[in-house]
Parts: sequence; C-alpha cells; structure tokens
Amino acid sequence: MVYWDEISKEQKIALRTQASDETKAQWLYDWYGRGTGLSFARRKQHPPDGDWDTWMVRAGRGFGKTRTGAEYICRLVDQGYKRVALVAPTAADTRDVMIEGESGLMNIKMDGGVLDYKPALRRVIWPNGAMATSYSAEEPRHLNGPAHDAAWCDELGVWKYAQETWDMLMLGLRIGTRPRCIITTTPKNSRLVKAINNDPTTKVVTGSTYENKANLAPRFFDTVRRRYEGTRLGRQELYAEILEDVEGALWTRAMIDDARETERHAHDVAAELAWIVVAVDPSGSDGRTGDEIGIMIGGVDKTRTHVYILADETLLASPNVWGNRAARSYYDWGASLLVYEANFGGAMVGSTIHTVDKDIRLKKITASTGKHVRAAPVVSLYEQGRVHHVGGLAKLEDEMCGWVADESDWSPNRMDALVWLVTELAVDVKRGRVWL
Repeated sequence: MVYWDEISKEQKIALRTQASDETKAQWLYDWYGRGTGLSFARRKQHPPDGDWDTWMVRAGRGFGKTRTGAEYICRLVDQGYKRVALVAPTAADTRDVMIEGESGLMNIKMDGGVLDYKPALRRVIWPNGAMATSYSAEEPRHLNGPAHDAAWCDELGVWKYAQETWDMLMLGLRIGTRPRCIITTTPKNSRLVKAINNDPTTKVVTGSTYENKANLAPRFFDTVRRRYEGTRLGRQELYAEILEDVEGALWTRAMIDDARETERHAHDVAAELAWIVVAVDPSGSDGRTGDEIGIMIGGVDKTRTHVYILADETLLASPNVWGNRAARSYYDWGASLLVYEANFGGAMVGSTIHTVDKDIRLKKITASTGKHVRAAPVVSLYEQGRVHHVGGLAKLEDEMCGWVADESDWSPNRMDALVWLVTELAVDVKRGRVWL
C-alpha cells in the first residue's frame, strides 16, 4: 500500500502524470486504496488490525476524524452492514457534522450511486438499501429498541447523558455477524471516555492536529500555534491528551462525577424540585468579541438538602439575544427568581432582562470578595456530595476543573454563574455558612 501523505512531491507529480484517466477516476472513490494500491487515507485513518469491537479515534481538531468515521461507515456498508446508528452530542451535530458536513456522509464519493438523505425520518439510505439512523446523546431513550450492526459515535467526550446513551447503544448493537463501532472524539477527562479507552476490546488510535497539516488552511496553524501551543487547551484540543486534574483548581473531576445524576433527565428532575433559579454572570461583551455571558439554571429539592444543576445556557451574543435566552430559560424551567452580579454591567443586566419581560423576578448580587473566597462554600457542598450535575455539562466542568486562582488569565463565566446560583440556593452569605 502506498500512502499519499508519505510520498515525495516528485512521486506525486509522477503518479498524476502517468496515471490513466480511468485510474484517476477510481481514485475519487477509493480513499482506502483497496483497488488502486494508493491510499489517500493516512495509516492512522485505516481500520486497525486485530480483534476488536470498538475503534476509538482520539485525535486533535482538524486531524480528519469526521472523514475517517464517514469513510469507515461507507466501507462497512460495502461489506454488507445494513443498520447503522449515528450518535452525536445533539441532533444538530449529527445532521451538520456527521451527515451534511464537509467531511460527512453526504460528501463521501461513492462508486455506484448517491446517498438519499431523509431529514424528517433522521435517515441516510445507501443505494444497496443499507440505512443509517441519527440519534442525539440528549435523548438516549430513542436508542431503546432499535437494533444495529454498526455505529459511529462522534465527540463522545461532550455527550450530555453519556453513560445512558452508550449503554442503550451497546444493548442495541446486536445484529449481524460482527457488530462494529467507531468513535471519533477530541479527548475529555470523563469516566466513560477513560473506561472505553481502557477496555481490552477497544483499539485506540491517537493523533495530533499537525498530522493533517497539508489539508488545513495555513492561517489556521499560525493562529493555533500562537494562541494554544504549550497550553493545557492546546494539549487537549491539538495533541489529544486526556488531561488529569489541574493542581490548584477548586474542583476535581471525581468530585463532580461521584454526585452526577445520570438516571433522570433534567426536566424530570426539575419537576420534583422545590425552587429553581436562573443565574446570570455578565461580561460587558458587545456580543461579537470578549467573554461569554454565563447563564446557569439549577434548583434545590423539596427536602432542601440537595442542589441540582439543570442546564448551561451560556453564550456570546448581543444583550438582546442573551437577554431573551435568559428570559426563555426562566420560563422553560419554571424558575422563581433570576439572580445576577451587579459589579460589572449589573444595571445593564437588570434593564436588559426587564426590557424583554418586566414580570421576571430579579435579584441583584454584589461581589464583595474574590472568586476563590466566594466559591469556597460552594466547593464544600460538592465535597459533601450535595450538588448534582444532571447529565454532562462539559464546558462548565472544564472551567470548574481548570481555573486556578491568581494563575488563570481567563474569565470563568460559567463557573461564576454557577457560584451565584448555588450561593442563592444553598449558602447563607450573611452568616458565612452553608445552610443545607
């Protein structure tokens, strides 16, 4: 097998010059080089040898994970696989990345026909009758029942209901002679990613963004090298390292995982809570640049002993857009109060929310201490197992476990909103103690 990325420029010119028109046409449909002996897939993008059930492609941004997943699924269909599950963090991700994306299924060159995509049915159908159905990790119960002989899981590290979705998928991966699953993901320090990574039936391929440099915009590399080379984020997003806890961070992954609510969905939990609050942490952003507006939703149970973090609606947007997002969250979750920090842009927050809806009940909070001091009683609740994240809240958890007082040079807006939220629900600020 000859790998296109491993041969010299002179060899490439010679191949292009000497190849017949028929051979060049075949190259379009032969990414793996099975018919021509010339592979446009890099070695790491070929299915691994040996006996395995799951192939995990754990690689950096731009490595070519999506193309790898799409080409492999098409190869399985060529081999006779008939029922494929496509699973991504959200329904939009499945559609926009796995199916319609630049490297998604609909853009894979095929010899012998084109794919038929039926969005209303969430299905992609091959000319030979094979069918892929799309699913979302936000709704794992949709996987309870359907049977598949192959699966493609994208960005597993940020699935909201990761364990439940994975379990439902595995229980349905039960037809055919040899069910197969490919995972394409940027690494996250989650229990499920680690468990699958360490499973003896999993073959793991790792790779960095730089391995696909020839196919990415030069300006992209200039930007990422300047901004992220040598940083923790760069190690994770570019070099695909699974990072452990940050020394000096207020929270640990285990602290969050040990109390995580995975059996019930967020709206089911919300229906049983006594008091729900929306917390907003302003940034002063103009909506185009700067820091995001932290918007967190959570509540306390009827026994007043446990807090549940229900949703993260943080975004970078204009005041009108994030004001509407906060107001919608207030009503969608049945909140009784919206709290917001008044130190930085506080007056603007109150007026923005009341411009959208004057009936929303607001409470202004003034920060009189630093982030570390404000967060201390909230951290103690996590240590006691009294704060539960409902499903996965990956971006929030990255901030919580990555921000270090007096060291981090970025603003943890999600974390700040979380602290205001839990403080309102469970901390007696005047007496300086947790009241749960």
